Amino acid sequence: MKRAGFTMIELIFVIVILGILAAVAIPKLAATRTDAEVSKGASDVATLVSDLGAYYTSQGAFDFNAGGPSNMTNVPVDSTNLTDGTLFNYEVPTGTACVGIKISDTNGSVSITDASGTGSAACEAIITVITNNGILKTHNFGGTGVQY
Repeated sequence: MKRAGFTMIELIFVIVILGILAAVAIPKLAATRTDAEVSKGASDVATLVSDLGAYYTSQGAFDFNAGGPSNMTNVPVDSTNLTDGTLFNYEVPTGTACVGIKISDTNGSVSITDASGTGSAACEAIITVITNNGILKTHNFGGTGVQY
């Protein structure tokens, strides 16, 4: 009479195979998370430049009042260093400042600079992407405001 079921050796082989697959898959998932963070960061910086340009073109000036950047864009930025009303940072989710943003109302410019002195891999990758896409520079916007 033969019993239906798995032998101990068959179960051990299955566990070993699953362990090998997990050892290969887990690092790939971690790399995917970093890639997503970099993609989101680069996209946020591009959106920020676009939003600031649209705001300047429609209003004819930047808003340095309470709230500063949050009045001009929905991209989350750290504006706690807004001492002169012109400098703030884009941070990755870990709280590391990657990109410095300086806006000038006198000539309607937005300067995007590398603020990633920490050496974070995600920050360095974001800087590389926005440099390759021509975003890491000074952007000049024109216009005198929309007349109603």
